[in-house]
Amino acid sequence: VSWSATGVLAVQIPTGAVVYAQNPDRSLRPASNEKLAVAVAALQELGPHARIPTRVYGEGELDGTLWRGRLVLKGFGDPALGHDDLRLLAREVAASGIRRVTEALEVDETYFDRRRTAPGWRARFYKEECPPLSALVVARAKVGRVVVDDPALAAANAFRAALVAAGIHVPNGAHHDVAASGAAVLADVNSPRIAVLVRTMNRESDNFVAEMLLKKLGARELGRGTTGAGARVVTRVLQERDVPLAGVRIVDGSGLSLSDRMTARALTTMLVSGSSDPRIGNAFFGSLPIAGINGTLEDRMERPPAYGRVRAKTGTTRNASALSGFAGTRYVFSVLQNGDAIPWWHARGGQDRFAQVLAAN
Repeated sequence: VSWSATGVLAVQIPTGAVVYAQNPDRSLRPASNEKLAVAVAALQELGPHARIPTRVYGEGELDGTLWRGRLVLKGFGDPALGHDDLRLLAREVAASGIRRVTEALEVDETYFDRRRTAPGWRARFYKEECPPLSALVVARAKVGRVVVDDPALAAANAFRAALVAAGIHVPNGAHHDVAASGAAVLADVNSPRIAVLVRTMNRESDNFVAEMLLKKLGARELGRGTTGAGARVVTRVLQERDVPLAGVRIVDGSGLSLSDRMTARALTTMLVSGSSDPRIGNAFFGSLPIAGINGTLEDRMERPPAYGRVRAKTGTTRNASALSGFAGTRYVFSVLQNGDAIPWWHARGGQDRFAQVLAAN
């Protein structure tokens, strides 16, 4: 692992005294440490207790048990939407008295753009590292064992099957469209709380959740459900929190982009800011994997003193390896290591030894 392509910073809490520094301001690829920025922004802007809806709109009118018109399934970016949710929606529609619909089902994914990947991704990352992005994705775009290219249309087909199972006849076929302004909401379901989604994202290093939350931030704050808009929101949040942005470039949410850049100083500042904020601190700190116990640290640092005492976000790509978090309550640290086909086992070994030393003090 290149010494010059390694950035390290360890800081004492709460004094801010620097315990160790090596290239702390060097701009490096962060891998999945990028998700820490998304976590702070999502918890701050969306709120730990907020949920993401998925709705069924009705365009038309009810004539006895016949709905004269169409139903529109609209997504707002819930990354955890599953088939059980579709069954709940179908039962709600049935509870309204509808037993037959005259027109084919429509799906609306316009809350986000229709770009399925993020800028700077390698071609193989599509589906292999992250399902296709859309405002309406069910079961991470899987139909059987296949990840499909049009997740919204797959969601429509699955929802039609749920409607039929609930006793509602709907004509065959489904189409993309936009729900009419003022259409009646016939049914809705909500995602887990944002705090739960952030915990999944950080503990399991879930690329899909990260990218969906990033687009959600763009849609919510700027009215544009794009990766670029979400990246601007995250950058603004970091700036508001006095995170040093020299050398920082937010391009996607997951850290898969080859254009992402972060510094060890930015990450340690971000960690302290997020964990000490009374509004989001518990959710942010609680989202980090615990050494030897859960998430991506379950099989690392399985012995004291780091075991159970180090909470940190991991990151691994072909070109980057990272570990940033807390050693007990006394130290915050960040280690970023870059290289061409970086030997991740050596990188992780060094990161773990560094965290063990901090945890011992």
